[in-house]
Amino acid sequence: MPTSYADPLIWGVIAAIGLLTYLIRLSFIALFGYVDEIPDGLERVLRYVPPAVLGALVFPAFVTIAPGAGGLEADRLVAGAAAIGVAWWRQSVLATMAAGMGTLWLVRFVVLPAV
Repeated sequence: MPTSYADPLIWGVIAAIGLLTYLIRLSFIALFGYVDEIPDGLERVLRYVPPAVLGALVFPAFVTIAPGAGGLEADRLVAGAAAIGVAWWRQSVLATMAAGMGTLWLVRFVVLPAV
């Protein structure tokens, strides 16, 4: 995609973002090298990071910004609900993936083409 910014500016922004990302990761390594124990408050907060990241990665798959699409895709929403239910019930990654993909294929190729 063409842009009106000059190449050196773009490369400078990329380098700055890379350096900041590196420094953030290095700060945690350095911090935990000096700290013997993680404070309880920080440990409670860090426990919620993986579900929050997973939600941020998965949510855009259910909501679309395509014009005229209505915002939600029914097949993905039904498959996501089935996967959430199986994950809650079985607590198995393999069963969750099988239920989600199976439901998606069932809805997409059997139910929706008939409508």
